[in-house]
Amino acid sequence: MAPFVTFIGRHDSGKTTLARRVARHLLKKGYRVAVLKSTKETGLLPDDPPGTDTAGYREEGVAEVALVAPDGMVLRRKGLRESPRALAFRLFPDADIVLGEGFKHAEGVPKIEVARAEVSRSLLREEVPGVVAVAADFSVEGTSFDLADHAGVARFIEERFLRPGGGAAGRARLLVDGREVPLNAYVRGSLAGVLWGFIGALRGTAGAVCAEIRLCRGRSRRPGA
Repeated sequence: MAPFVTFIGRHDSGKTTLARRVARHLLKKGYRVAVLKSTKETGLLPDDPPGTDTAGYREEGVAEVALVAPDGMVLRRKGLRESPRALAFRLFPDADIVLGEGFKHAEGVPKIEVARAEVSRSLLREEVPGVVAVAADFSVEGTSFDLADHAGVARFIEERFLRPGGGAAGRARLLVDGREVPLNAYVRGSLAGVLWGFIGALRGTAGAVCAEIRLCRGRSRRPGA
């Protein structure tokens, strides 16, 4: 599961600008970057036109419908309650890192606050958990960067969340009912070793570098359903 780091800040603080430029730096270094953005607005996606196949499935009560085309894919879900970590895990399994925008109240998610003196009366880190750094156009105590230091923020993310040498054990992570369960290095290594041992005994797995396993007891239910 790729690391998930989100940018938070008050309206017009410059979250999108900083996130885009940080993504550009990471892409230039060869990382596969995905983005997960939240919004409070509704009605951004038009309804499926009546009479289409996708509309027909939704009329039957199907909660998830994906339309796959040669140039892309559209996925519609109803009643989405998953955590941003779970969404990042499900939607971007091949990413090296997922950058978020928003999700300021999400628990267990590292956040980089973006602040400008013109719009920030106080820092959000005083109100929400998980802020690991601040990028601002004014002086801030603790781990902080100048708002224009895009390369510095990208370097901080790379050093803290994309450290090389993790190997198979470093990539082993556990998601239970939409929440990541913290694993220390010993447990990660043991879990990865056991699973790769079973996988390596199966036909057609020679040379495999990545495996995805989903375990459910009884009927699978989404968290909050």
